[in-house]
Amino acid sequence: KTQAALLEAMQERQVTVGGAKHKLPDPFFVLATQNPIEQEGTYPLPEAQQDRFMFNIQVDYPEEDEEFKIVEMTTSTHTPKIDRMLSATDILEMQDIVRKVPVAPYVIRYAMKFTRLTRKGSRLRGPARGQAVAAAGKSQTADVPDFVRDYVTWGAGPRATQFLILAAKARAVLHGRYYVSCEDVRAVAPPVLRHRIITNFNAEAEGIKPDDIVRKLINLIPRDPNEKIEASAAV
Repeated sequence: KTQAALLEAMQERQVTVGGAKHKLPDPFFVLATQNPIEQEGTYPLPEAQQDRFMFNIQVDYPEEDEEFKIVEMTTSTHTPKIDRMLSATDILEMQDIVRKVPVAPYVIRYAMKFTRLTRKGSRLRGPARGQAVAAAGKSQTADVPDFVRDYVTWGAGPRATQFLILAAKARAVLHGRYYVSCEDVRAVAPPVLRHRIITNFNAEAEGIKPDDIVRKLINLIPRDPNEKIEASAAV
């Protein structure tokens, strides 16, 4: 029930209590922490729930000076002062600006390649160089690279492409641009895709992580929309 309520809140921006639906206020965000290793008393999020999160951001241990400040401030009588930087209206206006940023069709298709190439059996428009195989006297073209076939059980869905474009738009605005480039898509690909690519036992045995798959896709997918994708490559 708890997970169902969280899914409803994240997807529909509402919660249902006692049969009554309650709309959540805007802006609405969900941030969650996840243990990096399995621990007693914790349960992994199902794929459907992970897919609702836009980003999976890896937070490493703090630097030495940062850890010193954390310990010093949290073990004393220090009370941090928090100044409001933005209002809810400011955030909503920024969200509106981001969504209005135009995106060229070739950039959308570039983002689609990242998600579609993680799915076994997926195909893209146009041939992929070097992947033709003979079948019944004809040549067929397989688009999915070998390292995806070897190491991925389940790939990213359409929601990943939506978040790639939204994140790329936000990055463009943060860099003072009102257009989205392929570089924006590449920059946001790891946090958008790492929790949506489910690797298999072969990947676990060889130490292959979802980030390795994403990095290989970044190197594999050409920036030029007219350039073909090479066949296979080692991770």
